[in-house]
Amino acid sequence: MATRPYRFLRRTLAVVCLLVAAALPANRPAASPVAADATQPTVLRMLQLNLCNSGRAGCYTGRAMTRAAEVISIEAPDLVTLNEVCAGDLSALHGVFQTVHPGRTVVAAFQAAGDRPSGDDTRCRNGQRFGIGLLTHLRTPATPNTVYAGTHPTQDLADPEERAWLCVDVDGALLACTTHLSATGYRVALTQCAHLLDTILPTIGRDAGYEPTVLGGDLNLRAGHDPDVRSCTPAGHQRVDDGRLQHVTATTDITLCCRRLVPMHGTTDHPGLLVTLAIDRSRPGRPPA
Repeated sequence: MATRPYRFLRRTLAVVCLLVAAALPANRPAASPVAADATQPTVLRMLQLNLCNSGRAGCYTGRAMTRAAEVISIEAPDLVTLNEVCAGDLSALHGVFQTVHPGRTVVAAFQAAGDRPSGDDTRCRNGQRFGIGLLTHLRTPATPNTVYAGTHPTQDLADPEERAWLCVDVDGALLACTTHLSATGYRVALTQCAHLLDTILPTIGRDAGYEPTVLGGDLNLRAGHDPDVRSCTPAGHQRVDDGRLQHVTATTDITLCCRRLVPMHGTTDHPGLLVTLAIDRSRPGRPPA
């Protein structure tokens, strides 16, 4: 790692996976996030949520977790990316996600934001670590999965919170990622976005083997504004957004469609962003840089 030209941490974690032995409902097919037949496009549903649940921000209501659990139960997404959550929130939503995917191995990954003054992690008001998370399910319990996580090398020095990124290898066939970029320095957010998409993710692909890649998160950037989020999106990548700051972007071998905003009924300051992904491994992806 010391030989890499940027500062980010790659972690290979033994992710705790829970397998619930339960029969699948007759109206829910036993679909995997990544199909075994790579010749056919794999369709999965992705949900991006910013829950503003630190307890410290002005947008905190104390009701976002209840609504998030409802949305996951109703929509049954295959992949959930979470911003502004406490570590305990991920554990609670893990149980909800497992309920809507019975008989599947669920992976829950969390990455705390750094706290510059203390050199420790940023904390929620309840003392738990504060950061970003990701939920997905795997094809079999024995499927190996790898988590990559780190802190963006460029930060807004006026903000004590050091923004982070997180990725999970899903079934060795999809790299699913999330991040929450700087909210106090838009030029910093643009630099973080470009470095993640142009350097960090291609480096993972080069070192671990290329996989179709999707990123969901609150990028704190907009399309058509200065700076424009589109200036940090690699050529050919697809992108959809919630009309404001949340975005989903994907490599060229993933088609994004059927974007829908999910009302959060005032429990947080962002809607849910629900997107359908069609992964076609027969289409060329963007090669690692």
